[in-house]
Amino acid sequence: MAVIIHTKGDLTLFTIKNYVVVKDLEEAYVLNQKRSNVVLGGIAWLKMGERNIQNAIDLSGLGLDKIEETEEGFEIGSMVTLRELETNTALNSYFNGVIAKSTEHIVGVQFRNCATVGGSIFSRFGFSDILTCLLALDAYVELYKGGVIPLREFADMPKDNDILVKVIIKKDRREVSYLTHRRTATDIPVIACTVARVNHKWQVVLGARPSKAKLLLDKEQMLSNNPTEEEINKFIEYIKENIQFGSNMRASAEFRKHLAGVLCKRGIKEITERKGL
Repeated sequence: MAVIIHTKGDLTLFTIKNYVVVKDLEEAYVLNQKRSNVVLGGIAWLKMGERNIQNAIDLSGLGLDKIEETEEGFEIGSMVTLRELETNTALNSYFNGVIAKSTEHIVGVQFRNCATVGGSIFSRFGFSDILTCLLALDAYVELYKGGVIPLREFADMPKDNDILVKVIIKKDRREVSYLTHRRTATDIPVIACTVARVNHKWQVVLGARPSKAKLLLDKEQMLSNNPTEEEINKFIEYIKENIQFGSNMRASAEFRKHLAGVLCKRGIKEITERKGL
C-alpha cells in the first residue's frame, strides 16, 4: 500500500510504495536504474512535485554525511546538508568564506537543515547557488560508477542514474567572491555570480541565467592581476557576448545581462581591494 509522504489540501505531492534504507552503494545503484525509483536525499525539492515512487532509496546509513579535511582539500559527502556547509569552520576558513555566503539566502535555516549537497549538485538546477559557487573552485565529483571527474565536466553531462558519492574541493589558495541579486532575501536568485582569481588568472561563473551555471575563463588574459577599469569593462563585454541569458517570471534577459556585468565588476573589485592582497 502506498504511503502518503506529504499532502497539501486534497493534493498528494508524492507517494512512496517501498522505503529502502540501502546497505551499500551497489544496492543503491542497482535500485536507481529503474525510473520509478528515486534517491531521496533531503527531499527538499522532491516534495514540491507530484510523483509516484516505487522504491525510495535512503542513503543515510552509508556515512556520506561528513565533511573531511585532508592536506590537499576537502571531501564533502553527498548527504551533507547545506546548513553543515554553511557552518563548517574549517571549510569556510578557505576561499574567503564564499561557500557559506552561497548558502545563507537559500530559503531558510529549516530548509538548509534538510537540503543536501548531493541533491543540489546532482540535480544541476539553473538557480543553484551551490553549483554556481563550486564551479569557480577546483572542485570534482566522485560518482559510484563514473569515478572522479571535474565538476565543470559533470555540470555539462546529461543526467543519468549514477550515484553521487562526494564532492572534492582542492586547496589552491584561489581568491573568490560570490554575489547574487534576489527580489527578496530568501527567494531564488535573479542572477548569481562567482568571480575567482588563481595564479594571476581570472574566471567567472554565472548562474540563474535562468539556465544552469556557466563557467567562463579569461583565456585571453584580458584582465591583469590588478586590472584597470578599462580591462574590467572589456572583460564584461566579453562575458555578455559569450554567455546567453534568458527571460522568465523573475527577470528579462536584458536585465540579467546588465546585472551580470554589475556583479562581475563588484566581484573583481572585491578581490583586488582586499586588505593585504
